[in-house]
Amino acid sequence: MRFAARALAQAWWFELVLPRFGLARFAAAGRIPRLQRLARRFHVLAADLGGLMIKVGQFLSSRLDVLPPEITRELEGLQDEVAAEPIERIIEQAERELGMPLAIAFAAFESEPIAAASLGQAHRARLSPALAADLGFADVVVKVLRPGIEEVVEVDLAALRRVARWLSRVRLVSRRTDAPALVEEFAATSLEEIDYVHEAVSAERFAADFADDPRVAAPAVVWERSALRVLTLADVTAIKITDVDALRAAGIDPAAVAQELARSAFQQIFVAGFFHADPHPGNIFVTPGASGEPDDWRLTYIDFGMMGEISDELREGLQQFIFAVVGRDARALVAAIQRLGVLLPTADTVELERAMSALFDRFGGMGVAELQRIDPREVQEFAAQFGETIRALPFQLPESFLLLLRTISLTSGVTSALNRDFNMWDAVDPFARTLLRGGGAGAVRGLGREALAILSALARLPQRTDALISRLDRGELAVRSPEVEQRLRTVDRSVRRTTSAIVFAALLIAGVLLRPTDEVFGWVLMGASAVPLLHAVLPRRLP
Repeated sequence: MRFAARALAQAWWFELVLPRFGLARFAAAGRIPRLQRLARRFHVLAADLGGLMIKVGQFLSSRLDVLPPEITRELEGLQDEVAAEPIERIIEQAERELGMPLAIAFAAFESEPIAAASLGQAHRARLSPALAADLGFADVVVKVLRPGIEEVVEVDLAALRRVARWLSRVRLVSRRTDAPALVEEFAATSLEEIDYVHEAVSAERFAADFADDPRVAAPAVVWERSALRVLTLADVTAIKITDVDALRAAGIDPAAVAQELARSAFQQIFVAGFFHADPHPGNIFVTPGASGEPDDWRLTYIDFGMMGEISDELREGLQQFIFAVVGRDARALVAAIQRLGVLLPTADTVELERAMSALFDRFGGMGVAELQRIDPREVQEFAAQFGETIRALPFQLPESFLLLLRTISLTSGVTSALNRDFNMWDAVDPFARTLLRGGGAGAVRGLGREALAILSALARLPQRTDALISRLDRGELAVRSPEVEQRLRTVDRSVRRTTSAIVFAALLIAGVLLRPTDEVFGWVLMGASAVPLLHAVLPRRLP
């Protein structure tokens, strides 16, 4: 809480107060180093506190829609930098959850963890002979939640919710993003991660989705040795997916692995509608087949605590988005973005629609190869022209969209590490076509709704046209220009604040001049000057 308060006070001083005194250039000159120092301090704080704070850093590092890249880059390297829990506490937790001594539950249990995270840690173990014979494997990995982590998560979330309420009262922030909603989506994801039963169900659902796919696998869940805070899975450790040398030594082509990884990612997103949202290199192995043939291998995913799901509503929103892009319809594109929940209700979309129209007019219909041949200066000019419009819009990514982009981003990074020349977007085409088809009945219903909306609009068209002509005759038609309105509001605020600054200066100078002859009245005038000073300096809304 103290860290958040200091960060808000610093932002208020440099971004709001100093510009009021004509020091905007001074504040802007040190902005990037200042943000980097802030991110580094949070990095240290998160590593010290553990719990959800490390997850907060990882979460914020992916929120490019909310935070500047100077912060996200500093937080990208924040991993679970926490010490392992004492083995005695882990054993006590596991025995309490399983309802039996570990000596009975497992034939062997390694005291040294293979991974220690902020919420839990993992140990290798071996099943008892009888259970191993029933399941067909003996080597397992046991994930144990840190004792008392639920209380830590509860306290951390309470603090984050309070900070979010502070931010929601700052107009500069509330116009840009919905801070309480961000915290709630983070809370939902975090609470799922400390529920190992939920993770086990997700692992089995993922395995069922790829049951007929020889290239994709997931570890089997040992339900007999799993509970709310303990999860036992088959040990599927194999070649780390980005270990190119090990892949080649096994006779496996890294380029083929990249192709299959992209295919499996889009299969999850566009066909299954249920996808692994944390596919970093540590969570995917390449498992050679028993035959030893170069083409006999599969991708094995682990860690199903963070999963995403494509709802029917999101699927239809994506369909509308793709239809608008294909048809180069800027208005339909903006409507699709609104339907996806990317734009906040306060968003003014007139300028966005204009920018999208210009984008379609200049770059619409071009393939990847054509885009690569465009003069970079032209792209920079376009970005400079419309970049401010895009950045000024109050938008945020809903959790489902955030997880989707996170998955694509991580997958793209892994494919690039496997094959520098691989273009992941070339692999999306067949799955985008599947999405456009929309899965039969769902697509028919969607098209039916679109047709009904069009017919309804056509039916109302004569009446609306007559009303428009009547308003023109009466001179009541108003042309709205959001850009002009915004500038007028800015000018109005500037005039009011300038007036306050003049009144402040007059009262202060008068008080100083009167003090030698009338000390009391002089001090009164100097004290009264604080009121117009506050109006001239402070923002309209404060935390």
